[in-house]
Amino acid sequence: MNISIIYEDSDVVAIEKPQGIIVHPDGVSKDKTISDWMLETYPESKDVGEPMTIKNGEEITRPGIVHRLDKDTSGVLILAKTENAHAYLKEAFKNREVQKEYTAIVYGVMKSKEGVVDKPIGRSSQNFRVWSAGRGARGKLRDAVTEYRVFKDNGEFSIVKLFPKTGRTHQLRAHMKYINYPIVCDKLYAPKRECAFGLNRMALHARSITLTLPSGEEKTIKADFPEDFKKAIDSFEDLP
Repeated sequence: MNISIIYEDSDVVAIEKPQGIIVHPDGVSKDKTISDWMLETYPESKDVGEPMTIKNGEEITRPGIVHRLDKDTSGVLILAKTENAHAYLKEAFKNREVQKEYTAIVYGVMKSKEGVVDKPIGRSSQNFRVWSAGRGARGKLRDAVTEYRVFKDNGEFSIVKLFPKTGRTHQLRAHMKYINYPIVCDKLYAPKRECAFGLNRMALHARSITLTLPSGEEKTIKADFPEDFKKAIDSFEDLP
């Protein structure tokens, strides 16, 4: 795997996760994962983190993994190199001390240029792979909050900055669908919509993470846009 390192110190490594790669094994795909890359690049991280039991009942190790991005989401991912760093980062994410910013391209021109989606998320009653906000959600509902700010529109699509205040599975995708502006080329949450801008991946990118590192330094770590995503954004006229 061609993984670019954005930042590294003795405690953590932050990478640009490419789209199309899962963070850790899921019991289905046989492709290489980010946790495989972590183990190969930092063998000493073998026992860093916590094991996880996946759907097929298999227990997997997840060296260095503290948080996740969906397979088709690109962007910044921070990994722990030591057990102490893992415990520190896990607590920081749990206490919502980590600020995350995403960039998305969505279908439609959003009427409100900024706002908050505060809607619990549960499993969809129609599709077990999908998470749903509002009507149609079933099982245990988990609180989920997303702030958004429209950056630009071209009359048909909008570029939106998303700031998740909670870290639920598929939160941004479910929330954008809930307010009727699903993410472009999201084949799970907008399966009947055609992809645009020549994209064949979901138009969602984890742009930056701001946090206090285990060293005590406060830092913003930013991931460049992949070429296909940048081309799509550049197609919007008069971007500042």
